[in-house]
Amino acid sequence: MARGPDGAGGGAGVSLADQLFNAETLGDLAGEYGRLPGFDAARFHAEAVAGLEGRGLLERLDWIASCVEAQLPRDFPAMAEALEAAMPAPLDPVRSDGDFGRFIHAVPGILAVRHGLEAHRERALDLLHAATRRFSMEFYIRPFLNRWPEETLARLDLWAEDENYHVRRLVSEGTRPRLPWAANITLDPMVALRFLDRLHSDPTRYVTRSVANHLNDLSKVAPDTVVARLRAWAASGRQQPGEMGWITRHALRTAVKRGEAGALALLGYRPEAEVSVALNLAAARVAIGDALVFDVMLEAAEDCRALVDYRLRFARPGGKTAEKVFKLKAVALRAGERAALRKRHVLRGNATTFTLHPGPHAVVVQVNGVDRAEAAFDLLPG
Repeated sequence: MARGPDGAGGGAGVSLADQLFNAETLGDLAGEYGRLPGFDAARFHAEAVAGLEGRGLLERLDWIASCVEAQLPRDFPAMAEALEAAMPAPLDPVRSDGDFGRFIHAVPGILAVRHGLEAHRERALDLLHAATRRFSMEFYIRPFLNRWPEETLARLDLWAEDENYHVRRLVSEGTRPRLPWAANITLDPMVALRFLDRLHSDPTRYVTRSVANHLNDLSKVAPDTVVARLRAWAASGRQQPGEMGWITRHALRTAVKRGEAGALALLGYRPEAEVSVALNLAAARVAIGDALVFDVMLEAAEDCRALVDYRLRFARPGGKTAEKVFKLKAVALRAGERAALRKRHVLRGNATTFTLHPGPHAVVVQVNGVDRAEAAFDLLPG
């Protein structure tokens, strides 16, 4: 899930929050809780739908949880029992990837934190274990890691061996140092490596993708540790070579963009490889909304693998600059061989992640993490 928690970006004028939480989806949730004795599904549906307007995605989750909570027992153990009784069937255990679950099923996690964190830790963790088989509890395990680190880590040690791959994934995903949307955790980021040492050999891509993303987070603070771990995992032979290669590439994607020598070397790209680069822009002036077109000519003095990226240097208000790295191509070069690459990069004026400003810009071509050529261009108003 790549959209932000404000609920923007649903496409076709419909926000993500509206796609996930509406009369239809809350009708499904009402039907599930309506199976509980004494739960008024119609009342819940009317209250929950009426309160959606003006709330973002995460705010809607909290609101829906409050509407459910209003009709549950006050005593947390009884509340947890009711929440488990209302849960739908677990997500398909036969699948191995891409089965994230539905956001409406985050309610048990919210209430586990809200009412179980302090006085009912063990029962709340049991609830999270059951709930994550329906929807990832990665946000909701983190308060327990902060409040009860040793006790929660002991649970995760058990869950790392769980038969359900959603539970195993939670161990990696919930302990990520920089989990998107989620609250920070105070846990030493190195502590979770003991889980990744086991989970990297998992047979399901859903788990190994989380392991790779976890390492990618960690590479921003301890790149050498990440490279050493990946090298050791590959040497152990516990994961299939193809999957181990995928984990390595995915885990090092940010380190590669930064030009980290250890990451590049592990992937077979030597920063010291002798490659000359000629860069030519199709135009020195480009308007916002148009495409920056450029050609790159590579020539190798030796046989080598070349990972070619380009970095755009943007003008920012107040004379400041910002940069962003983009992938171009990976090529195998022989000594004396030339390779011609062309790129057409649309400079979108309506991008949701970056605002363009007219002024002096530049494109920098890097090979194996080393800057090799640079060219300036002027960005004009659209």
